[in-house]
Amino acid sequence: MRGVHIVFVNFSNHRSSEWSQAQISAAAVYGEIVDVPFPDVSVDAFDSDIKEMALEYVTAIINMNPTAVMCQGEFTLAFAVIAGLKRQGIMVLAACSERKVYEKSTNGITKKTTNFEFSKFREYVE
Repeated sequence: MRGVHIVFVNFSNHRSSEWSQAQISAAAVYGEIVDVPFPDVSVDAFDSDIKEMALEYVTAIINMNPTAVMCQGEFTLAFAVIAGLKRQGIMVLAACSERKVYEKSTNGITKKTTNFEFSKFREYVE
């Protein structure tokens, strides 16, 4: 009997190869991380386009039999995908990060740098 392939789907524009070790470890609890790039959504897209895209991605993700899915991207498509996955009983998560802003002034010029430090995954709930 073959083992079950356990998958954590990263449906976002942030490749897991660029994640911090803390985020990789947190995702690995749910299974092997598989990146599914979140598509660009045209500002000219109609509601029907969003519904069609959502159905396409929900179907593809369900076929991967995920334990959990991190979904983050353009809001209307993300909402439709999250709702579709949750209707199928799939756990959908968001990455929670702490925003840290650093300022450095040199010769009257202030440079601001913003870093996002991963804290945890949080499940989308109704």
